Amino acid sequence: MTIRKSIPQDIDRMMEIYAHSRAFMAAHGNPNQWGPTQWPPRALIEKDIKAGHSYVCCDDDGQVVGTFFFIQGPDIEPTYRNITGGAWLDDGPYGVVHRIASDGTCRGTGAFCLNWAFDQCGHMRIDTHGDNIVMQNLVKKLGFVHCGTIYVEEDDYPRLAFEKVRV
Repeated sequence: MTIRKSIPQDIDRMMEIYAHSRAFMAAHGNPNQWGPTQWPPRALIEKDIKAGHSYVCCDDDGQVVGTFFFIQGPDIEPTYRNITGGAWLDDGPYGVVHRIASDGTCRGTGAFCLNWAFDQCGHMRIDTHGDNIVMQNLVKKLGFVHCGTIYVEEDDYPRLAFEKVRV
């Protein structure tokens, strides 16, 4: 697998992947994270691409099988400024992955994308819905530590916040 920046021609495929992921999450006990709002909206994905923070994961044949948002820097995620029930491990610059999704055709796509992002910065934060057991298990397997709870603007569901720091 390889990672590259998304381009406008990828948007239709990315939206197909997000639709697949919404159905997968609903079938695995997580219907509320993206389902009710059909998250993420196409306009947001277009904005991510223009800003250079949207990525796709391609299989060995070059087919897009996954997608995610990635950004890094100091204090880049405003919703991470307030964490309850715990604390972040490190206050330094970090990377964030949001809107990670795969089409389910290549086993390990999520881990590949998260490992790639971590390799870019060595310090990552990520959050997920309390019902997203699949993602919680993945980030724990990859060495992320549960640090507390954060809240997003998109809905009223609390998000479990995780962090991983290169030692």
